[in-house]
Amino acid sequence: MKKLGFGMMRLPNREGVIDVELLKKMVDEYLSRGFTYFDTAWMYHNGKSEEMVKECIVDRYERDKFTITTKLPAYMINSFEDRDKVFETQKKRTGCDYFDYYWLHDVNSHSISTFDRFDCWNYILEKKRKGEVKHIGFSYHDGPELLEELLQKHPEVEYVQLQINYLDWKSLGVQSEKCYEVCVKYNKPVIVMEPVKGGTLTEVPDEVSQMFKQKDPDMSIASWAIRFAASLDNVYMVLSGMSNMEQLKDNLSYMEEFVPFDDDRKQMCLKAAEIINRSIAIPCTGCSYCTVNCPVAMPIPKYFSLYNADKQEIASKGWSPHGEYYDNLTLSNPKASECIKCGQCETMCPQHLEIRKYLEDVAQYFER
Repeated sequence: MKKLGFGMMRLPNREGVIDVELLKKMVDEYLSRGFTYFDTAWMYHNGKSEEMVKECIVDRYERDKFTITTKLPAYMINSFEDRDKVFETQKKRTGCDYFDYYWLHDVNSHSISTFDRFDCWNYILEKKRKGEVKHIGFSYHDGPELLEELLQKHPEVEYVQLQINYLDWKSLGVQSEKCYEVCVKYNKPVIVMEPVKGGTLTEVPDEVSQMFKQKDPDMSIASWAIRFAASLDNVYMVLSGMSNMEQLKDNLSYMEEFVPFDDDRKQMCLKAAEIINRSIAIPCTGCSYCTVNCPVAMPIPKYFSLYNADKQEIASKGWSPHGEYYDNLTLSNPKASECIKCGQCETMCPQHLEIRKYLEDVAQYFER
């Protein structure tokens, strides 16, 4: 199977509404080039992502022409019965009578108690035995120690989905490299998520851009991030959330006949990470897990994005519009200063960010 997966977390949209016709064209182009892997989940696009699987893929192609991954979310499971409620709803949403890959979603120190309490590990294994799922695994956002415990305890797991990109490879928080090494140790192929870190690695500092362009003049900046992840020997698939046809065609151009990095290019990516880390104030990927149960409906990723963007531009611009964007958002949303400090957002954050502290920084910055 070709290594580029179609991540359905950041679909093309117009003013917040998924552009279905454009998505269909992107799906057609993707499949026509020999790629098959689509990754969705319960929460993506407020549940609309799974519905798009049905409308844009399942209803338009024979079942053997594509592969579908979706996931069982811990926050929807409050009883044993909830497992089937979620699974059957996902089958209805997607139009699939079976899933090629089915994961426990976002396994970490907080969600593990739910998955253990309601025996979700054996639940997905039984789904595999019945033929309703072909392959099982879990997506993971935590440290290498817990990952090793899980792989020791659950040898039935076939795949692990990890956040891997050159910016997080040496990160003390995400620990991509160490988690990857655990998967190698236990011979578990890795599915890569966030290879471009929510778009962060498409807009790099000039120093990085010039370094990349000098080495590979015809390659996009984003290609360096995806190729870095795809070059890892134990990586089975690299997911890319493609929001327009240009991004899709760019990815296909170098992933159709993928050539792994040599050591020189790998080292250039790590050097790029050192340069980029000097300029990013808050390493948020924009996944929005933090907003799922926020009691005041704080648009946290949007505020962090504006803060990062303004911080990165302030050295070269005398004025930027990000303060105005922030003011516009606060007309219909609580201000960062109105965070009630409950901390639920931090239990959901895959990046383990100190969100409450960062919101204080945002408030001080934009509300002066």
